[in-house]
Amino acid sequence: HKAGEKAFVDYSGDKALVVDPQSGEVSEVELFVAVLGASNFTYAEATCTQKVRDWIASHIRAFEYFEGVTEVVVPDQLRSGVSRPCRYEPGIHRTYQDWADHMDTVVIPARPKKPKDKAKVEAGVLVVQRWILARIRNETFFSLQTLNDRIAELLEELNDRPMKAYGDRSRRQMYELLDRPVLKPLPARRFEYADWLKARVNIDYHVEVDRHYYSVHHTWLHQEVDVRLTGTTVEVFHNDNHVWSHPRSYKPGRHTTVPEHMPKAHQAH
Repeated sequence: HKAGEKAFVDYSGDKALVVDPQSGEVSEVELFVAVLGASNFTYAEATCTQKVRDWIASHIRAFEYFEGVTEVVVPDQLRSGVSRPCRYEPGIHRTYQDWADHMDTVVIPARPKKPKDKAKVEAGVLVVQRWILARIRNETFFSLQTLNDRIAELLEELNDRPMKAYGDRSRRQMYELLDRPVLKPLPARRFEYADWLKARVNIDYHVEVDRHYYSVHHTWLHQEVDVRLTGTTVEVFHNDNHVWSHPRSYKPGRHTTVPEHMPKAHQAH
């Protein structure tokens, strides 16, 4: 593997456990693993789900741990990252693509039934299962945070452990030698998560998002648009062209209307 070129990401089939301190209910949580191709430098953390929000958040923390960005990210074709599985041209989930654009990297999913495409992360997952999950199997965790604190401790040991196949160098030493010098720098600002929705401009030139109504210019009447939804902003796009942005409102049944969006007759009224 070329230094700094690829990071491989996946979830472990074996899961960690978290116990509810009130009810005693035991819940399985996901284990996210990321591995740098050249050095085998590894990142791991537990998340509640494999949903897109957790998937993106794990990527953000993984590359902050790596202190840089690879040229390519190689995931499996799971639904969190790939919206349309395909051997040749898989469709990348729109939020995942936004994250990749923000990080200045490229997402190239592993091909179905081609284990060599993701052999590095499959080996990394096995190592994490043996050196982290196996060591905490008799420990009890009452929150995701305490579990991740323990994983972080063991992760440092894993990355500092000598590897015979690499002349007794550790993953961290290989990382400092190979990947670290050539990784691209992290962006100046952290990626802001956003959901994408399909909407149609209503007869009153507003689009509905979470039962709130946002205006666009009346010439967009009846058009199907894409809505990018962050915690603070609602952005409307048509064929990837930016139409308008509004501050996000959490008042259901209300309207956010820009007077200039109204037809002349409505403005006069």
